[in-house]
Amino acid sequence: MARFLITYHGYPYPDMDVLTAQRRDFRAWAQKALGQAMVDFGAPVYDAGQMSTKGPPLPPVEIDGYTIIEARSVSEVRALLEDHPFLELGGTIQINACFDV
Repeated sequence: MARFLITYHGYPYPDMDVLTAQRRDFRAWAQKALGQAMVDFGAPVYDAGQMSTKGPPLPPVEIDGYTIIEARSVSEVRALLEDHPFLELGGTIQINACFDV
């Protein structure tokens, strides 16, 4: 099984009460839809700064949160995520394959 870092983009954070309810709904969906494929439920994240030693850093990439899952292929990941609640909110999900090193 391969690991995939799922990152969430393009959804402005609502107020804390709405965010708490959405996370509860997301967790329920993830436990049902992803089951054993979910390695790390993840968390919301925010940009806390950048570093570069070779000139100015690249423009920051907005990441709203992450999840780590295991699957046999990108196709399987897409199938697992097709009814993800974040998509219904208008956000974008990026699938990132993790390499073993």
